[in-house]
Amino acid sequence: MAPLKIKSSPTTARRQVVVLALACSCVLFLLLLHDRRAPQNQDLLIPISITPPRSPASGSPSGTIQAPLHQPQSPQHPLPPSPLLQQQQQQQQYHHEGDIDPTSLDLSSPRAPFVAWPLRRVCAETTYVAGLTFLCDNNSGGPGNIRNYILTCVRYALDAGATGLVLPRIRARSAADASNLFREHQPFAYMFDEPHFRAAMAAACPRVAVYGSPDDVPGARDMASRSSSQGGREGRPGAVGVEKLVERVTPKSFGGSRAGCDQRDPNRHTDQFGASFREWLRGSAAERGWAPPNAVDNPRLVRFSWGVLWDWPVYRDGAEFAATFGGLLRIREDILEIADVVVSAIRTLAAQTRGTEGAAGQSFLGIHLRTEADALAQWPPYENQTRGYLREAASQGYQGRAAYLASGDAGEARHFAGEAAAALQLDVRSKYDILDAQGGANADSLRKLRALSWDQQALVDFAVLLQCDYFVGVSPSSFSINVALKRHLKEEGLYTRPWKVGGHGDGRSWLVGRYDRYWEDWLFMFDGMWP
Repeated sequence: MAPLKIKSSPTTARRQVVVLALACSCVLFLLLLHDRRAPQNQDLLIPISITPPRSPASGSPSGTIQAPLHQPQSPQHPLPPSPLLQQQQQQQQYHHEGDIDPTSLDLSSPRAPFVAWPLRRVCAETTYVAGLTFLCDNNSGGPGNIRNYILTCVRYALDAGATGLVLPRIRARSAADASNLFREHQPFAYMFDEPHFRAAMAAACPRVAVYGSPDDVPGARDMASRSSSQGGREGRPGAVGVEKLVERVTPKSFGGSRAGCDQRDPNRHTDQFGASFREWLRGSAAERGWAPPNAVDNPRLVRFSWGVLWDWPVYRDGAEFAATFGGLLRIREDILEIADVVVSAIRTLAAQTRGTEGAAGQSFLGIHLRTEADALAQWPPYENQTRGYLREAASQGYQGRAAYLASGDAGEARHFAGEAAAALQLDVRSKYDILDAQGGANADSLRKLRALSWDQQALVDFAVLLQCDYFVGVSPSSFSINVALKRHLKEEGLYTRPWKVGGHGDGRSWLVGRYDRYWEDWLFMFDGMWP
């Protein structure tokens, strides 16, 4: 019997086509759904081009490696990070900050990551002058002044179009007389982390070279060795070597009139500085018969006059720039490690005291007493500072609690500790008190602390005060203001708004002082201080 043949009608064929189309659509929808549910974290795999070392056999690089940022590891047997992975992680800190939630960054931390994109944007907008190199070493004072001078000088250099920076040196004060601020220069690493500074500048401003010394500037030594008849420059009278080539300028001379302004007023013409400075470079070179500068054999070296540290209005480039630019200068790691030991010890001490509603657990108060020999006579005296600090400590609930005191005057520190104990049962300790009390446990940290200079020890105070739970300081001390403004970054990060000068603080810090007169009370420092 022949098999029965069934002919498909046109209607049946159309139904089959529709069913097939619906099936394909369902498969496509499921694939898209799976793709959207897959992790979108770009940190999981970031290709970074890395040129490996030359092979001994071939004498040339073997190729470019595309490596994932995170290598899979066995949970049972985790592998230590390879040198390649460590290098990638360090590069990520400077190159991939766009993947970080800006609200999650604690920019108040002494080890806060450097967020490069605000500075990178500024560097991308400048007009560069080949061979223009700035020296930012005409600084003096304590850490607050030194830090702000270097940052302000670098900001000016970028606006001028510099293609080179000489690694800033630091003017040290006399070990015998703290009020003598103008002694010999020390290297950058006297206070700050040099590899961090170089890496951050390279990430944000790749066209700006950082030289170890003026002698390293291309063409500088050769130019300095030639006489004017040989195409060299006469230079400053009395200067020797490359120093003969360094021209000293005052930035407020460029850009516009400041008639009627106090000389301490911030620069009101920063928008015009870059173009005006470059015009001066061209005009002064033509007037002296010099060839235009270049990055090979004809540099122009510039050093600012002393006292420009409060010139630049820090919020002029936006809140995100103001919040991150100070991250170029990170305190030396060995100094931060001493501060870590101090913070851990005082938190342990605080946990043993009677808690209050306002200050419980390991929370401790930070205090900066500014009464040393170099304090100016018109600043709030010891009595005013002490009265204000104890009143604020009581209002914040620190009766019977622990406090960390930063002071360069041991006698005044002991006096204050006695008054605080009598008035509030406040247990006040300095860094030496804390490390001495631990006995042998912190002997190594105590030895390292004693080996530091006066201003290096102040950096230990700076790092500890950034981590206290509430801070009281004095205006117009640049140290106190710098601590307060850096702490101010904690809550709003990249979006931090300016500190409200003369108010009741920001809930994390409070400064005693006078706030009636802009110049006489040094309020201009708040406008020119980099957090």
